[in-house]
Amino acid sequence: MYRKKIYLSICFIFMMITSLVAQKRGIDWLSFEQLEDSLSLNPKKVLLFFNADWCAYCKKMEQAAFKDSKVVSLLRSSYYAVKMDVETADTIVFDGQRFINDEIGQKRSPVHQIPKLLASRESIPFSVPAIVILDTEFKVVGRYFEYLSPKKMHGILSK
Repeated sequence: MYRKKIYLSICFIFMMITSLVAQKRGIDWLSFEQLEDSLSLNPKKVLLFFNADWCAYCKKMEQAAFKDSKVVSLLRSSYYAVKMDVETADTIVFDGQRFINDEIGQKRSPVHQIPKLLASRESIPFSVPAIVILDTEFKVVGRYFEYLSPKKMHGILSK
């Protein structure tokens, strides 16, 4: 009985330490260029997080869902994670193609070509936060256009 309590205590302490380490390390966010290199070496599922500096729900997700130890652990082990500001002016080369933000100077909130391509919906204006899940073949398997709580995010990533 005494040994069982010691064993359970050790397991509990180990789980707490593992959780703290995962939270401290956080998510290894990649750029699209880094993603292309990583996919060529080791195919994995991909989570794309499209956000904007002014988006309150994006910031809330970064503080809650993307700091949750279960979510961080799943992303680190089974996914490549890319975070992109949809209003960036950067030219991104991916899969041999150039992508730009051709709306800069034309719109108040210009949206880059990549999020428009991967996270647009018919007849609905683009919105953030936008999460796109891709399988190992880089095919879209899920799109989410809302704040995702840590529990909901974990459920999506566990599928």
